[in-house]
Amino acid sequence: MDNGMDNMLDMYLFETNSLLEQLDELLIEAEKAGDFTVDDVNEIFRIMHTVKGSSAMMEFNSLMQIAHHIEDLFFFIRENGLDSLESSHKSTLFDLMFRSTDLLRAEVLKVQNNEPLSDNVDSLTVEINSFLKKISKDNKDTPAENKKGEKPAGKEKTTPTASSPVAEVDLDEVRMDLAECPDDNAAYFLRIFFDEGCGMENLRAFMLICSLKESSLEFNFYPSDVETNSQSCTFIVEKGFYLALDSRETADLAISLINNMNNLRSYELIQNVRAKSAVAEKTVEAASAPVSQESAAPASAPVANTGHQMPSKQNLISVNLAKLDNLVAIVGEIVITESMVTSSPEIQNMKNLDSFLKATRQLRKLTDDLQDIVMSLRMVPVSGVFQKMNRIVRDMKQKLKKDVRLTIVGENTEVDKSIVDSIGDPIMHIVRNSMDHGIEETADDRIRVGKNPQGEIILSASHTTNEVIISIRDDGRGVNSAGVLAKAKRNGILTKPESEYTQKEILSLLLAPGFSTNETVTEFSGRGVGMDVVKKNVEAIGGTITITSELGKGMCTTLKIPLTMAIVDGMEISVGKSVFTIPIANIRQSFKVKNDEVIYDTEGNEIIRCMNQFYPIIRIHRLYNIETEVTNIEDGILVWVESGDKSYCLFVDDLLGEQQVVVKPLPVYLNSFNIKDSGISGCTILGDGNISIILDVLNLYAAAHN
Repeated sequence: MDNGMDNMLDMYLFETNSLLEQLDELLIEAEKAGDFTVDDVNEIFRIMHTVKGSSAMMEFNSLMQIAHHIEDLFFFIRENGLDSLESSHKSTLFDLMFRSTDLLRAEVLKVQNNEPLSDNVDSLTVEINSFLKKISKDNKDTPAENKKGEKPAGKEKTTPTASSPVAEVDLDEVRMDLAECPDDNAAYFLRIFFDEGCGMENLRAFMLICSLKESSLEFNFYPSDVETNSQSCTFIVEKGFYLALDSRETADLAISLINNMNNLRSYELIQNVRAKSAVAEKTVEAASAPVSQESAAPASAPVANTGHQMPSKQNLISVNLAKLDNLVAIVGEIVITESMVTSSPEIQNMKNLDSFLKATRQLRKLTDDLQDIVMSLRMVPVSGVFQKMNRIVRDMKQKLKKDVRLTIVGENTEVDKSIVDSIGDPIMHIVRNSMDHGIEETADDRIRVGKNPQGEIILSASHTTNEVIISIRDDGRGVNSAGVLAKAKRNGILTKPESEYTQKEILSLLLAPGFSTNETVTEFSGRGVGMDVVKKNVEAIGGTITITSELGKGMCTTLKIPLTMAIVDGMEISVGKSVFTIPIANIRQSFKVKNDEVIYDTEGNEIIRCMNQFYPIIRIHRLYNIETEVTNIEDGILVWVESGDKSYCLFVDDLLGEQQVVVKPLPVYLNSFNIKDSGISGCTILGDGNISIILDVLNLYAAAHN
């Protein structure tokens, strides 16, 4: 596949996925309201028309067929009004539409994975046609292909307030450019040019045709084989793409519509002076906007001199994530190089560095600004992930016969694109657990304990300085601690007597591998693959997961996710001749202590008191067997760190200073040594070219106590 087709496929996937997400949200809201609105019907028709056209263009037959039949269905509803549907019809229509969007999404996923599409989708299309036949009954207005271009009942065409200037030319002059003869009776021709070098001009012309037909415009177009003939690109690039229009009103409406389209460079409106309506049209023209010198030029003149440049639009583009990854990597190298330049020993030994230091401060500022801009390009709202949970809740409500509402809070909270893509599955699994395990089986069960008959799941997101906090809370039964302990004992995963487990530790058992409180396997749970997978997925992106619960009141699962994994603010510390980096987000405080302030537990482990709380001390030189002269606790420094539910103090030789670091992954061959389980998350390159190990505060605690 050449680059042009790759770009077209990327565009198709982006637009189709966006439309299907939009359709899903529309259907969920409409089902909650119990009915479609006129705007809903028009929007669904538009979405299906667009998906049909773009799928046909890409030759994705299964997608085109499904969208085509749904378009027929909603054309009938649009023509005959919502009153033509009975209440039972609407319930069936909702189920039919949800199943249709599921199949469309499954087919799009096959396209993404380069898998063959379904050869036969007749089972669904026959069902759609049967439903259409049922609601139409003996109505003779069942949609046909030749009616889709007609003006829908009750919809009036709008005409722009100002008419566009016209170049009056003889039809023969237009024939000189066209490969085939246009309609002699066409009152106007609209000649359109696409952006230079945009590629696939014939397919762009076809998409333009589809968009105009949505507004019920009647027109012919030349070349007429743009959908099937890729060779028509050459003609369109050199001569333009022509629309043949029957009136000035239609021409003005077409112009108003193309003004909002992308990839159009210019257009030119040409009047056919031989057409019968020429005299009447000239009268209209005299009352319209003055003809400019540019637009009065003959049709055969270059379009740059005769056409209308497209009005400026908001410049929004979609960018391949791989390109952004490369950009972030380059900025990371710039950050490293800037640090290497400013900390070079040769420069440090020079005198009269005032001007140099001033320049380096400016360089640091510009580097920081560049980094902020690049990272902001990757930031996207979590709304896309959150809205998908509406569908999960809706489907499970139907199957489990539970009345539950999903409340979404903070959906505009932004996080790195790569992280957004990674949290979808964990959130989905937690929501499913809340529906299956958490919410009571019946409304009567809830009423008996004084609750609202309708259960609620609250999905929320909020920012802290360096993290996004995502919580999934339900008002269901909560966790039975005794039941969890009993099941954990049967599974042999308890490491100490049951009586010694705190509530927090009991809830953490839910994250153990293979643990499930369901005794039987259902469609949604009980397979032994559960919250432990969620925990691994969250920790893989540098996040943490915690569970809180109160019996009879519900459960809350909280995910703490880093805003980005590429560049972090870190504190460099020294231990012997080694340099480590601790993410600033994990550091609460650093301080010196005296020997008599350190106390010991029953096993001889060192503990220090901070803020009226006692925290264990972990000596890094002992953990990693590093030779150092700083072994007396009074000679070193304690760094109080925190991650997830772990809070403790690290004993280090010295603090070297704060530094913005680029996170580099560890070499793959080190995976066999379980480096990550040793409290190491990655590495970074320092200004002097040496490597600094980045500590994983959460896993380091576990490594020290194994």
